[in-house]
Amino acid sequence: GVNGGRQRRGSTAGVSHVAMGEKHLPVRRTARVCVLGEVGAGVAEVWIACHGYGQLAHRFLRRFEPLDDGTRLIVAPEALNRFYLDGGTGPHGPESRVGATWMTREDRLTDIDDYLAYLDAVHDDVFARVDRASVSLHVLGFSQGTATVARWVARTAARVDRLTLWAGTLPPELELTPDTFRGARLTFVLGERDPFAAPEHVAKLRDRVERARLVFDRIGFDGGHEIEREALLLLAGRS
Repeated sequence: GVNGGRQRRGSTAGVSHVAMGEKHLPVRRTARVCVLGEVGAGVAEVWIACHGYGQLAHRFLRRFEPLDDGTRLIVAPEALNRFYLDGGTGPHGPESRVGATWMTREDRLTDIDDYLAYLDAVHDDVFARVDRASVSLHVLGFSQGTATVARWVARTAARVDRLTLWAGTLPPELELTPDTFRGARLTFVLGERDPFAAPEHVAKLRDRVERARLVFDRIGFDGGHEIEREALLLLAGRS
């Protein structure tokens, strides 16, 4: 007939069904790491500071400029996954804002493993140039970065002296014990007008930490979801 051997619309004749599979393939990535301060004899503290969701490392690092007094080397790794913040489906121009995220719910365990290895590499790169025995290591996470650094400090072989979780919380799957952070001094920093500082959130976090018998400090300030200058100076001044 006029259709010859062509398949009619809606017919499944001749269609092969192939099972869809998935695999993970390690690839090389080039990460961006921003640094405030210089390696020198006067450096007594190294800070590794991880930004929050939708931020970029060089902008985040500006918040730490009040600490740049020659005694600190502050290192801000940038998350490996960047995206346009303004959404939309059209072309993005030079005015389009860009941010980065440490992970999403999609393939989250792979992203977690990748950023844990990444932070190990950042640590090793820093201490290839800095004598670890002569400095203290302070790890800070802001917002989404709190779960990032908490996972890293709990799993890395690196020795961490201080761990600060600012405007965020602990990852839900992390099993807490008195030794989870292997002796790192734990501090929570929360703005009084930060959604993360709502009474129910603070009560839930405090209950979880106290049940694990984790020792911690808390710094509060009159502000919102931000790295606030005076709270930062207070944190840095605590021995």
